[in-house]
Amino acid sequence: MRGALAFLTATTLLTSAAGAATVMPLDRATILAGSPFDVKVEFKGVVDEGAVTVTINGRPAADVLGKPAEFIAKEDGVEASAVRMHGVSIKEPGTYTVEAKAGDETKTVAWDVYGTTAQPKAKNIIFLLGDGMSVANHTGARIMSKGMTEGKANGRLAMDDLDRMALIGTSSTNAVATDSANTMSAYMTGHKTAVNALGVYADRTKNSTDDPKVETIAEALRRTTKKSVGIVSTAEIEDATPAAVVSHTRLRADKDKIVGMLFGVAPDVVLGGGSAYFLPQSTPGSKRKDDTDFIAKFKDAGYALATDRNELATAAGSNQPKLLGLFHTGNMDVTLDREFLHKGTVSKFPNQPGLVDMTKAALDKLSKNLDGFFLMVEGASVDKMMHPMDWERAMVETIEFDKAVAVAREFQRTHPDTLIVATADHTHGVSIIGTIDDDKPGTAMREKVGTYAEAGFPNYEDKNGDGYPDRVDVSRRLAIFASNYPDYYETFRPKLDNPFVPAVQNEKKEYVANEAYKDVPGAVFREGNLPKSADTAVHAVDDVVLQAAGPGAEEFKGYMEESDVYRVLADAFALAPAGNTN
Repeated sequence: MRGALAFLTATTLLTSAAGAATVMPLDRATILAGSPFDVKVEFKGVVDEGAVTVTINGRPAADVLGKPAEFIAKEDGVEASAVRMHGVSIKEPGTYTVEAKAGDETKTVAWDVYGTTAQPKAKNIIFLLGDGMSVANHTGARIMSKGMTEGKANGRLAMDDLDRMALIGTSSTNAVATDSANTMSAYMTGHKTAVNALGVYADRTKNSTDDPKVETIAEALRRTTKKSVGIVSTAEIEDATPAAVVSHTRLRADKDKIVGMLFGVAPDVVLGGGSAYFLPQSTPGSKRKDDTDFIAKFKDAGYALATDRNELATAAGSNQPKLLGLFHTGNMDVTLDREFLHKGTVSKFPNQPGLVDMTKAALDKLSKNLDGFFLMVEGASVDKMMHPMDWERAMVETIEFDKAVAVAREFQRTHPDTLIVATADHTHGVSIIGTIDDDKPGTAMREKVGTYAEAGFPNYEDKNGDGYPDRVDVSRRLAIFASNYPDYYETFRPKLDNPFVPAVQNEKKEYVANEAYKDVPGAVFREGNLPKSADTAVHAVDDVVLQAAGPGAEEFKGYMEESDVYRVLADAFALAPAGNTN
């Protein structure tokens, strides 16, 4: 049963003494002035509509938000009441204290509504994210790419010269730990959320797409500017990080629905993998749940289509203003396999572009807009190789990501009104502890691990000067280990045949060490410290490092939450100038 609750038009809630009731946006939410958002109050149980009163800063909620609320006597599948409001906004910056009462119960939350500078600081923003990139990735990529002599690096990464820095907290609203969905969503909306959620506050209903929505940066740019939007990823373009730029769902696995959301926002450039979710289900290999042909829909909407490196170059130079590039049915192959070993699925997708190719093509298209652009570039497979502890592939992915940063820096030199941000969404529990030296005597690989003075320096080489080590299987290489893992066999060697698969399921559906590596000479069984449900290493709670350069970068400093980063991006673009509080 649903009824109108006009005075409750706003934001908040009843609470139980145990704190079971919830108001969304949550307490301490930071909200861009004028940005649309949904409100929901979830009560612990069934309440009488007439017993509920809500005020904001002591005034009736309807007077502040200007819209009536919908009272839901019983939510679907839940023996409890709720109040919903869609698309409200607050134009004036300030602190908004919301008090909700139901009978003897009272709940109070506060929101921080903020404005921006009156004039934009930056015309363009290039936001580069190395998924799962930890400090160890920075260090390992630098050593493998540039080398080290007598304790000093022989060169610098492009990231090393981004002159502003901050430590970023990554925890989700429902756990200290995190995943790529809620972390990137916080960057792209300014609102923290729960694990697996994108552009919403996660609620308790069964429907994953009816949760209270918040505005994404792509939607904010469509609402307030004429800027172009670009999304580039080496993952499926519906994967968590690229999806966060446009999507609203509690479940990142809603990939077929995310394609529809992507089409609805219509970024000007979309490049990555994941074509299986664009194809109608009647097409072999499709992963859609309906017969919508989204490739046809994008083409009909004026997008040039590219499916390999050659077509990307042609489409990037065409007169069509919009570009859709889909280069794999799933995640694109990693750099080590794609460019050097020719493993993975390279035989099936032999001409995939890399992250550098895609970043250049995106910048070529987007820079034609005289009003500027926002471009998100994800090095997705840093994370995808860190999970299975495939260290060499992960480090080479980090080198490729840094080369994309270098492309952004080169663009910035001729477009100084561009803000560059390079960061990660979360970390992994990984460290470099020394080297592994095959030339040490004996057959036990464990004894070939060198620490302290016994580590020396690795002997990677880059004779052709391409920035990648000529070989990853050198005789003295970095010793990299994870702090968390399932049962697996540690081989102390690069995996040259295909990416590492540390654990496989047994008949009990438990993950056990993959015996394919058992007989590798010197391999050591490591009993896992994760539950048997884990097949790979997991994310760490450690802060990530954010580095930036360009107009507005001075606002990145000290410790920040990921949701605070959005505030800096919004300020650089002056997305709420009428609510200037600076």
